Amino acid sequence: MTAQPPAPSANSPAKSPVRTVKVPEDRGGQRLDNFLLGQLKGAPRSLVYKLVRSGQVRVNGGRAKAERKLEAGDEVRIPPVNLVEEGDKTPPPASFLERMEQAIVFEDARLLVLNKPTGVASHGGSGISHGAIETMRVLRPNQNLELVHRLDRDTSGLLIMAKKRSALTELQALMREEGGRIEKRYLTLLVSRMPDGVMTVDASLHVGLRQGGERHVQVNANGKPSLSHFRVLERRGGHSYCEVRIETGRTHQIRVHAQHIGHPVAGDDKYGDEAVNKRLRDQAGLKRLFLHAASLQFALDAGKTPYVLNAPLADDLAAALDRLA
Repeated sequence: MTAQPPAPSANSPAKSPVRTVKVPEDRGGQRLDNFLLGQLKGAPRSLVYKLVRSGQVRVNGGRAKAERKLEAGDEVRIPPVNLVEEGDKTPPPASFLERMEQAIVFEDARLLVLNKPTGVASHGGSGISHGAIETMRVLRPNQNLELVHRLDRDTSGLLIMAKKRSALTELQALMREEGGRIEKRYLTLLVSRMPDGVMTVDASLHVGLRQGGERHVQVNANGKPSLSHFRVLERRGGHSYCEVRIETGRTHQIRVHAQHIGHPVAGDDKYGDEAVNKRLRDQAGLKRLFLHAASLQFALDAGKTPYVLNAPLADDLAAALDRLA
């Protein structure tokens, strides 16, 4: 007779059973770490990588690396996981869940699109309990949501999540094709008076690390090609309210290009002008980075199905603009 394990106490966090999951057709080509994040709802990335490194996760009976591309039909062993204990996780507060539900600006069978609030990270990580993707997985527990791209934590605006693997791969392929296959437009307030018309900034960007692992981006000829087009919409309080169209999607691209031309983004505490930022806090109540992902245009199904997505300017940024009039 086989001994049965003791039942968990009422106060013990639930531990998932060991299970073997066959990779479905629409997940072929997905990385192992991303597949596991979809299977272990709410698990932090650090826990997923720990499970893979320790060999507790197996693919077709063997050890595998986190970046391994899975094939349809692969069998993935997922070990027992105590998410609350190991990930030190608590569910997102009800008020935050409601706020994120209200932030949805578009949803269909393939995509879910947020007007991401400022201060919300695209995904959880070190020191961040609830990113946008983890929160939406709580709100949509029966869907396999994946981030298509990312926004800086302080940037508000459009953030796309895919419900289907086919939509994820097609969109990410479009994003890798530089030069406008996805038209991305942002709204920003640049410090001081920009010249009229359109200013194109063609300056390669290199991502470096400072002490503590903080990312810092610089214009560098050895970096990746980066192209931004700034167009002044109107003048406000001696500053320039602009639309920016970017043809590449580099880390901190708009912020560094704006700094490079001598007109940093208002409220930018990393690349901006500290004295001007303080004046804008006092005069206009601008307490954060003035950068908003306002519109995205693209077409799926090899160009047959167009999407035009828009997110209105965040209320706090609109209020700061009004005070500068």
